[in-house]
Order: sequence, then C-alpha cells, then structure tokens
Amino acid sequence: MKSIIVPVDFSEQSKYALQVAAAVASKGNAELLVLHMLELAPAILTESGYIPEVKMVHLMKMVERRFNEFLNEPYLKGLKVTPIIKHYKVFSEIEEVAKKHDSGLVVMGSHGTDGLREIFIGSNTERVVRNSEIPVLVVKGELKDFKPERMVFACDFTPENLDVIVEAVAFAKMLGAEIEMVYINTPGDAFLSNDAIYKRISKTMHLAKLGLEVTIYNDYTVENGILNYAEKNAADLIGIPTHGRKGLSHIFMGSIGEDVANHSTKPVVTFKI
Repeated sequence: MKSIIVPVDFSEQSKYALQVAAAVASKGNAELLVLHMLELAPAILTESGYIPEVKMVHLMKMVERRFNEFLNEPYLKGLKVTPIIKHYKVFSEIEEVAKKHDSGLVVMGSHGTDGLREIFIGSNTERVVRNSEIPVLVVKGELKDFKPERMVFACDFTPENLDVIVEAVAFAKMLGAEIEMVYINTPGDAFLSNDAIYKRISKTMHLAKLGLEVTIYNDYTVENGILNYAEKNAADLIGIPTHGRKGLSHIFMGSIGEDVANHSTKPVVTFKI
C-alpha cells in the first residue's frame, strides 16, 4: 500500500493508533497521512458562516504546534509522515483523502461505546468502519511493539465474501502473521450442519484459489463466537467483513463487524464487502 491514514484528535487513543500505524507502515514501506479534523466551534463563526482570517490563522498555528509535539516520537524516525488538516467537524472526508493519496488502510484509536449511545450516536471510529471503502484497523489500547503473529479472520464464507477473504489473507501476509479462518455456527435459524458448512467453505475457498483450512466454532452469537475463539487461540488481531449498513437498517440489523470492533479488547481490522 502507498499510504496509511491515521485520523487523530491528539488524545491517548490517537497516540496508540499512530504507534500501530507506524509499525504497519514500516512493514509495507508506506507513507503515514496523519489527519486532523479542525472542529470549528459556533463561537468563532459569523452569522454567514464566515471565519475571520485572523482567527483562522490563530487556529492553524495552534494545530500546527500540537502536530509538531504529537509527531515528535522516536518510532516515527525514518518514516515519511505527512500531517493533514481538514476544516470539518467529523471524519467524513477520510474517503476523499484515501482516494487522493491511494491509501490502503485507516488506523484509528477507539474507546468503544455501549448502550443507547452506541446505537443512536456511535463513535467517530464506528462511523469510519461503517463508511470506509478501505480496511480500517481499530486499536483499543497501547501496543508498543505491534508484531502480530496470529490473525483470526471470521466470515460466513458465502461467495459475497470472496474478495474480502483474499484481501484479509494478503493483509496478514503483509504483516507477517499466520491467518486462521473460522466459521461461527450459531443455534436457531442460522444453524447449519457441518456438511453444509464445509460444502459452502469448499466452494468459496476454491473460487478464491486458497488452500487454507477453516475451523467451525459453535457459540450462541456470531460476535461472542469470534471474540471467544480469538481469545482461546491467543490471536493478536481479529479480521472481519462489514456491510457498512446505515440508517434504520443499521439500528435494527446492526453490523457484526462494528460490534466486534466496538467490544473487542484486541485490535480489529474490518474489510468492506
């Protein structure tokens, strides 16, 4: 990949994401695009929405100073790092930056969210996971030496997932990690016999031209199955597809990819179907 986008708000979570992104960039010889969305408070706007030039200059200088401090880290030495400032309140312009710079990955830090706030508001990270056309790596805590040895990738192995399976395998190879494929079988309407699952897996893996084995793991929900399997197998990283559902479809159907990214304590990389 040519470049990696790291949206930052100068928080501790941003630092964690930047450190992981630096480790990935060093493996893939990629440029780091450190992106900050400049929040423009209503107090500095005129009625017409115009921002006085003197205030804008002051804001830009303040952000540039914070960037200089934020990027003064030993793990960034030897890497190409480009700070980018956008004058928007949310992370909606990431896709534009990704297309312009041919980026292959977004790395973000996240607290995770719970309850009604998760459903109706969500976090900036969740919005990026939902909307990004390129993979998003979500980091929850500090990982000083990010060298994942084992990546678990879970999906339902339908032909719809063909491209993301290939993409996940390539991503693990780039990181130098062993990839473990898993199908989570759950009770109820989604339950399949082992024979039915293996037939589906065999067909999709044949189309993907991959000879990897796939484990069937039983649990009450897909989300719990992924998290439990990753924990039991000492995974360093979880990979999962996401549909990026929006609006009422998101509220009532949700997205397993977003749920896992929200609730996992391990880093999670999502791939858009």
